Amino acid sequence: MRVNDHLHLSYCTNIHPGETWEDVFSNLREYLPTLKNNLSPDKPFGIGLRLSDLASRELAQQHILADFQEWLEKHGLYVYTMNGFPYGGFHNQVVKDGVHKPDWTTNARLEYTKRLAHILATLLPEGLEGGISTSPLSYKPWHPSQAETDTVFASATANLLELVDSLLHIRKQTGKTIHIDLEPEPDGLLENSEEIIRYFQNWLLPKGIKRLSEDHSYSPTMAKETILNHMQVCYDVCHFALAFEQPEEAFAKLTSAGIKIGKIQLSAALKVRLPSDATGRAALKETLSPFAESTYLHQVVAKNHDGTLTHYTDLDLALDAIQETNAQEWRTHFHVPLFTDTYNGLQSTQEDIQQVLALLNKQHITHHLEVETYTWEVLPEGLKTDLAHSIQRELEWVIETITENQHAKNGGHQRGGAHPIAHR
Repeated sequence: MRVNDHLHLSYCTNIHPGETWEDVFSNLREYLPTLKNNLSPDKPFGIGLRLSDLASRELAQQHILADFQEWLEKHGLYVYTMNGFPYGGFHNQVVKDGVHKPDWTTNARLEYTKRLAHILATLLPEGLEGGISTSPLSYKPWHPSQAETDTVFASATANLLELVDSLLHIRKQTGKTIHIDLEPEPDGLLENSEEIIRYFQNWLLPKGIKRLSEDHSYSPTMAKETILNHMQVCYDVCHFALAFEQPEEAFAKLTSAGIKIGKIQLSAALKVRLPSDATGRAALKETLSPFAESTYLHQVVAKNHDGTLTHYTDLDLALDAIQETNAQEWRTHFHVPLFTDTYNGLQSTQEDIQQVLALLNKQHITHHLEVETYTWEVLPEGLKTDLAHSIQRELEWVIETITENQHAKNGGHQRGGAHPIAHR
């Protein structure tokens, strides 16, 4: 749904378990019409669609895709963004570092993303650009040496540039622009703004300019512009908070490098201040232990007293070291709910989301917003609530925050009062 003149907002359907198209469509039918009626009764409501490789193959069949398009139109729904990061199973199984498989060195990842682009081009309403978020090329611990990393960069770049060719073909055939949004993530091969910028400057742009100049006779300037239009960044607020990057600084660095933000995923990480005493740390370990679940990776980034960062590839490893660390703060890759900043004595990085939404009120940083709290089924019991209510509450919080920012910008004095939508 549109929340102002230029922003589209929805939630990512990776919240829902189900890897077949039948499962995906069943979830859409169950949740989307009610959400639209409650949140956007008079205007179209957007979907952040997640399809596994299997579901994408099934939906790509012409008659199934046509039926889905008809269903969307009937219910006043539209797809503007897709999550192409998780390729296979994402629920009810151990995912961990498997979420990066297959990585961007493989033909499987390329063909999957091409298929998503063709599906999105069919579903995307006229006049809108579409975006597909994807993995940060690979998983950093798999490639410990610089030589191994460079090999991945070379192979992944070749595949991404072949994908750009497909996106150019789609634009020529349909008039629709699709961009691929690389998503930095803790322990991803691309983890923060500096690594994204280096990758664009050292690999994607020079290789891409050469390829488009040779294959399409583009000028260097036109080739660079084309790559930057079709290869963008997914700014997941949780992930950048884990890198201890301030949103305004990260946006400025990416903008200065000419790199566009195709989508902002609104998500919050766990945040805790570490007690100095052993008893306090033992109590904190007990409080955090339920979050060390077995489905997803929950990387921890610790900020030490001297400002340096220490990385743990999963929460259980950090908990094992809690008595020895000299860190003052931990941030944990666990997508906790947006609408509160405290959980049983723990905190979240909700403030980063508030900063991002405030900046969006001043700058046209992106057109696409997507709530991505996908951990409802693995949250500790005290945080679990009805899923439909949880999704709606997340979206209401975002709408209320954006509305308050706009009101403040226009000179109003309302602050802290609930937006009327919150009572629906």
